[in-house]
Amino acid sequence: MRGAGHGVEYLTIHGHRRAFVRAGHEIGTAPVLLLLHGLGADHTTWDPVIAQLARRYTVIAPDLLGHGQSAKPRADYTLGGYANGMRDLITVLGIDKVTLVGHSFGGGVAMQFAYQFPERTERLVLVGTGGLGPQVTPVIRAITTPGFAAFMGPLTLPGVRHVAAAAMRGLKRTGIKEFRDFDEVAAIYESFREPDARLAIAHVTRAVVDWRGQIVTMADRAYLTAAMPLCVIWGEDDRVIPVSHASIAAELAPGARVEIIANAGHFPHKDHPERFVRILNDFVRKSQPATYSRARFRNLLRNGRVPAGATEQPIEIATVTQIRSPAG
Repeated sequence: MRGAGHGVEYLTIHGHRRAFVRAGHEIGTAPVLLLLHGLGADHTTWDPVIAQLARRYTVIAPDLLGHGQSAKPRADYTLGGYANGMRDLITVLGIDKVTLVGHSFGGGVAMQFAYQFPERTERLVLVGTGGLGPQVTPVIRAITTPGFAAFMGPLTLPGVRHVAAAAMRGLKRTGIKEFRDFDEVAAIYESFREPDARLAIAHVTRAVVDWRGQIVTMADRAYLTAAMPLCVIWGEDDRVIPVSHASIAAELAPGARVEIIANAGHFPHKDHPERFVRILNDFVRKSQPATYSRARFRNLLRNGRVPAGATEQPIEIATVTQIRSPAG
């Protein structure tokens, strides 16, 4: 088992540098978790849970192309492109199958991966995910506007950036739930200091969001999850993507396990890491890895729905109550 100090590793695939961390058991000796971060974030968003998850699993947490320490080229930033990139990464690492854990935009990538590569997907865990409805915070919609990259340039100059980021982190420390996620917002804002990062994020966002909200939806393909264990985790106080989307997931995918974590925002894995890990461990322990059947997949595609008479698990929705300290 690897130690707690998770150094960043690099691979060059298709001419572009891919950064990632790996932790836990050696590949081939334990189930693999592929942790996919959200828009503008990087692998460090998983820092509060990686060490705990590493006790049971092989953990791979990449920086998606255009994010973190990965390359930020003029490239394919669609969900399909990201899914291909994740397939290529795990292939190079010698990994055959994974349980996908996708947060926010990373949830969209996870769903796309599971759709494109069901034979390589054992389970699907979606955390405050995109792709379940049009609603999204106006801040993300603003990224799609023309001139975003140029507009952000002056706002990310050293003096302005330092003051603004410090103010955001100060608001986080107030403990007011509306500002719960501002430390993560500050980190994303600071990443915009690089012009290529601003352009990459703009391209990513425009692939999935327009001025009316989210474009991409799993609604037309949700029936395919009948062949795959699915867990949906949401923070009750999510201000980025409404918690009501968790109910949409339950309606679209009968049999999904849905967990609503109280006193948590858009990053429940950071607000309550121990609770998050317990939910994930319990889900993995109680669910059997999906077994790909081309015939069943063909039937699902032909029917466009779960076949009549198929056995379904009841929808399980749990609200997990947590008590936050006054310090937040």
